[in-house]
Amino acid sequence: MKTKLLPALSALALVLGLAALGLAGGEIEIKGSTTVLPLMQKVAEAYMTAYPGSNISLSGGGSSEGAKALIDGTCDIAMLSRDLKDEEIKAASAKHRPPRQIVVAYDCIVPVVHPSNPVKNLSVAQLLGIYSGRITDWKDVGGKPGRIVVVSRDSSSGTYDCWEQKIMHSGGQKSRVFAGASIQASNGAVAQVVSKNGLAIGYVGLGYLNRELKAVSVNGVFGSARTAMDKTFPIARSLILATPGEPRGEPKAMIDFMLSAKGQKLVVEAGFVPLR
Repeated sequence: MKTKLLPALSALALVLGLAALGLAGGEIEIKGSTTVLPLMQKVAEAYMTAYPGSNISLSGGGSSEGAKALIDGTCDIAMLSRDLKDEEIKAASAKHRPPRQIVVAYDCIVPVVHPSNPVKNLSVAQLLGIYSGRITDWKDVGGKPGRIVVVSRDSSSGTYDCWEQKIMHSGGQKSRVFAGASIQASNGAVAQVVSKNGLAIGYVGLGYLNRELKAVSVNGVFGSARTAMDKTFPIARSLILATPGEPRGEPKAMIDFMLSAKGQKLVVEAGFVPLR
């Protein structure tokens, strides 16, 4: 998915914006995580309103696509909902683009079910059992009888990578999501599937929770701003922007904007957790 965000030019704002930035404007290419994408859309719109000499091009595809673009030199900023892997760092460094990772927000990956589902809490062990295919009926985890419809993310997703590390590899295991799971390409797609199926379970970032979904606690802890920051929620994570080397010029100005009080307010508006 690719969106082109075009600024509305204002002569006065242009003068003030470029003076503040010390830049002549230009295009910033940002690629990667579909989790971070809606947040970056908000930030990009606000940034270009403040600094109308800039154009920002955004595209999703997943954290792995963002990492690949960083390695290949086809983006200025990569959006990531996971840390870069060692092999990605090595590949970028080998091409003289040693990545710099900057945490811009926090998030929780929250298990979600249909609002009609009576299940309120699942342990990490139960989630592992469900997603590995060993637990197949809701009655075995305190729900009404019915075959569990498992909804997961594709392997290029940073959300999936975090789920794999914290759930599928929990307890010293190296389990895989079972073959019967419905694989979706984005948080939004997972949310849509679960909202329409009373037997489904999926997982989404905090910014995707809505009234059509019921959030399930994990080990008795609900995903929230507080539990993301203090890491008491078992599936908490950082949201990251990565640049090829130390950020400079307009990419640096945009990241600084995102880290500012105004940018962090947009983090909250997007449903994620600010750094402070």
